[in-house]
Formats: sequence, C-alpha cells, structure tokens
Amino acid sequence: MNVGFDPKKYIDEQSKFILERVNNYDKLYLEFGGKLIGDKHAKRVLPGFDEDAKIKLLQKLKDNTEIIICVYAGDIERNKIRGDFGITYDMDVLRLIDDLRSYDLEVNSVVITRYNDQPATKVFINKLERRDIKVYTHSAIAGYPSDIDTIVSEDGYGKNPYIPTSKPIVVVTAPGPGSGKLATCLNQLYHEYRKGKITGYSKFETFPVWNVPLKHPLNIAYEAATVDLKDVNMMDYFHFEEYNEVAVNYNRDLEMFPVIKRIIEKITGKESVYQSPTDMGVNRVGFGITNDDVIKEASKQEIIRRCFTTECDFKKGLVDEEILNRMKLIMEELELKKEDRIPVIPAREYAEKLRETSKNNDVASVIAFQLPNGKVITGRASSLMDSCSAAILNSIKTLANISDEIYLLSPVILETIQNLKENDLHNKIIALNANEILIALSICAVTNPTAQLAFEKLSGLKGAQAHSTVMLNKDDEQTLKKLGIDVTCDPVYPSENLYYV
Repeated sequence: MNVGFDPKKYIDEQSKFILERVNNYDKLYLEFGGKLIGDKHAKRVLPGFDEDAKIKLLQKLKDNTEIIICVYAGDIERNKIRGDFGITYDMDVLRLIDDLRSYDLEVNSVVITRYNDQPATKVFINKLERRDIKVYTHSAIAGYPSDIDTIVSEDGYGKNPYIPTSKPIVVVTAPGPGSGKLATCLNQLYHEYRKGKITGYSKFETFPVWNVPLKHPLNIAYEAATVDLKDVNMMDYFHFEEYNEVAVNYNRDLEMFPVIKRIIEKITGKESVYQSPTDMGVNRVGFGITNDDVIKEASKQEIIRRCFTTECDFKKGLVDEEILNRMKLIMEELELKKEDRIPVIPAREYAEKLRETSKNNDVASVIAFQLPNGKVITGRASSLMDSCSAAILNSIKTLANISDEIYLLSPVILETIQNLKENDLHNKIIALNANEILIALSICAVTNPTAQLAFEKLSGLKGAQAHSTVMLNKDDEQTLKKLGIDVTCDPVYPSENLYYV
C-alpha cells in the first residue's frame, strides 16, 4: 500500500507544539477530540498514520500528563453504542481506562456530565467507585451557553465540583462527541483562577485539517464521517480577518468561538490570547503529510465506505433521510460512485450468478476481499458457514498457495461445533461465523501442517478491503475489524427474519 504520511515527524512536531503551549501557563487543559486509541479513520485517510499516535504522543509526555474522562449521563441512559467497537459508552469508559493504564498513563477521574440522578448512571457510578476510581458529577447549567453571567458564577461553574489535578497537562477526553469535554475544561478554568493559578485551555482535534484546502478530499472525508452530526467544514473567518491567512475549521467550533472567547475572558479577567478557533487548536497533523495524491485517493475511498455505512444505518432506522441525502451530496461533490470501491463489483457479480443458478429467489450472501496484493477473493454463505468465514478461508489459502480443493478444517470438528450450536445451545442459525471458523482453524492447525501454514497467513489479511452483498451481523463485522479488514455492505438484509439473522 502506498504511504502518504510520516508518523514520526508528526509526533515530534505535535509534542513540541503542545509543550510550547504549556510553557505559557501553570497548567493547560487540553480537550482531546476523536479517538485517543485506535483512530481507524485517521489511519485510513492518512496512509502511514499510526492509529495509536495520540496515545503514544501522550506516553511521550506522561511525566507531565494526567487524564480526565467525560461521559454524558444521557448516553449511559439510552445505551448509546460506539459503532467501531460495538459497545456502549459506559463500557467504553472502562475499556479506555484499561488501555490508558496499559500505556502507564495516569487516569485522574471520570466526570459524569449533565447528571440528574439518572438510574442507570447511578449504577455505573457505583461500579466505578467500588473499583476505586474517582467520580465527579456535573449538572446542566441553566442558560448554557449563552447566559455568560450565570455560567461564570457561583450559580454556574461554581455549583459543579472542582477536580484536583497535579500535572501541568490535563487531557480531557471522552468516548464520543457531545460528552461535555469543553464544559469540563472551562469548569476547571473557573475554579483554577479562583485559586489564583494561571491556567490555559486548548483543543486537539485531528480533523478537519486546518492547513489543507477546504475542499480537499481529506477534509470532505471528515464531513462524511460526521454526517450524522451535520458537521460542515468552513473557512475560519475569524482567523482570516485577524491574520489574513486561510484556515479550515467546522461550523460548531466557529459558532461557539465567540461564546467560548467571552467565557474565557470573563473567567480570566483579561482579553483572550485566542483570536480564532484555529488559534485555540494545537493540531499539527497536516505537517505529517508527505504525498498529497496518496492522501486524496485514500480519502475518496473513505468517503465511499462512509456512504455504504450511512445507507445501512438508514435501512436499520438509525438515521433519517436528511442524513442519507447529505451523504449522497458529498459523493456527488467529488463525482464518486460506490462502484469505485474495487471489491463491490466482484461481490455483486458473484451474487447475481448464484441467484441465476438458484431454484429460489433468495438473497445471495457473498463477500469479496481485495487483498493487500490487489487480488480479489470471494466467499459465499452455505449451510456450513457464512460468507465471511468462506472468504477468510479462501483468502488465506490463496496467500499460502494451497489448492482450493484441499480442506483446511476437519469435517468432524465442524460437525461437532454445529451439533453443539443446534442441539445443546439451541441456536436457530447453525452456519459457523467467522469467529467460530477461526477457532476451528486454530485447533486444526495443531495437528494439520497445511492448516498451520494457512493459519500463519491470517496476518496477511491486514489492510484488505471487503464488500458484502448483505448487511453482516455484529460478530462477523467485529471479527473482520480485528483482522484489520475494512468492510462495507450493501443495504440489504440477509433474510426475511427480523431477529434470527
């Protein structure tokens, strides 16, 4: 795969810039947007980007850094799901704490924002506190964000507790957008200044990239990624007016900037050092780009992937038609077609061929893998295994130069697993999914040298692109993601069943 980004240059530039910003204050509250660990979007649109670059950056600054995690009580109550991990926001907080600790980073506490004694949130607070994790609750402030006199007073930020911190850099992060990171940072600024400490606030957002053009595919890919939030990239007119320099930001930051600037000025009692939202940021990702053509093509492919995701979400009832139409406009803006994604046509053609030869008119479940070497391999669903399982086995056979006629898995083992699912676990669906097939393969590899050879090629699937003619179940989707495979699906249900799919 072509590389268009230098991760080492980026981390060096980014850490240097953050430290320069910290030098101006006793303490800097750094709002971290996006994913702190496993930033798959950045990795896809910036080939060469290390998906864990942010956490490695913080690890480099760990002696001066501690972390506060925010989560909105409403997201806990409605069991909001993170699409990339398939887990709820409260569980993602636990995952995030474990991951941060594994990098030897100090987690100060968890802040529950806009808390109003919600029952499920109370249970979550108990769970955290009984594992010796500090928890603070912040209530909603009346008139936020427009009533600045109330916000910056004892009836506003003054009502919410102060979180004691000891390091010069305090990173404020969250499982997702709308978690209250900004309000937590400003709440801390209010209390710090009342204690006589010179404290600053900055924002670390990877996208949009302020120093690439507004209509660059990289920035448009950000719009596609946040289409459900209705984010729109715009020229930072505050920055242009002050410095006569073009910079890119997005609508929510531009709309909120005058308010944030006034709040900071009221807290500090002096004019803000920031004249634009771009000033407020510390992002240096644009300086890591080494090949713009590679970035453009990768970004276009990401937009197509996001289009498929939006269509599937619409089919599932997760987004409305306005979001779907917005996604179509983004595709049209760059004159992209879904068929520009290489595995799409082979998957659809194979599915159509199966339908023509079938005696009934059932939906044909087919998935096509475009391997990192460019070769396209397909797999179809059968009574024995689903399409993902078939495609994985076919692909690793190809990578290991094993003939298609040779069985990798013992029929006895497969039959035993199916009997277990049907007769003992009473599953309605007994075709083996990708996770089950991989477990069977690992067992067979112990005694079968051919299976062992194929098993060792699983790492060769990392970076593969996949497309399915039907929407995959969550288990298969997560297994493919764990293997490093980017998958898209046509917005088609695999059967007429509503639950057993």
